[in-house]
Amino acid sequence: MPKKLKINTWTAILNIVNCVLFTISWFVIFGTAFTDALGSTANATSGAATFFYVMAWIGVVLNSICIYQSHKYGIKMTGGILGTIGSVCFGLTAVLAFPAIVLLIISCVFLFQQHPANNGNQNQ
Repeated sequence: MPKKLKINTWTAILNIVNCVLFTISWFVIFGTAFTDALGSTANATSGAATFFYVMAWIGVVLNSICIYQSHKYGIKMTGGILGTIGSVCFGLTAVLAFPAIVLLIISCVFLFQQHPANNGNQNQ
């Protein structure tokens, strides 16, 4: 049984946080765009959007590290791969928030489980 990696657990927690952030991102971005249009604020929309995009790219980096560490320690890489794809989806455009959320939720399940990888040597 491979050991449980803390990086996988912490990345799964970040993926959950990102799910919440990606869910509220449209409301925040549209709200700040509306206040910018009314003249209440000056260019707050780009700052709000930048925050969400930075969180997505942090997710890409951490999920990529999970892929490497999982491979190194014989743990299935499915969680890291799905987390990376989900984070990249949102990191490219907020329009893909829903698919990103779905992928991140599935990713969390695999990252928390940390099952051993099948390497094809079961008969040995």
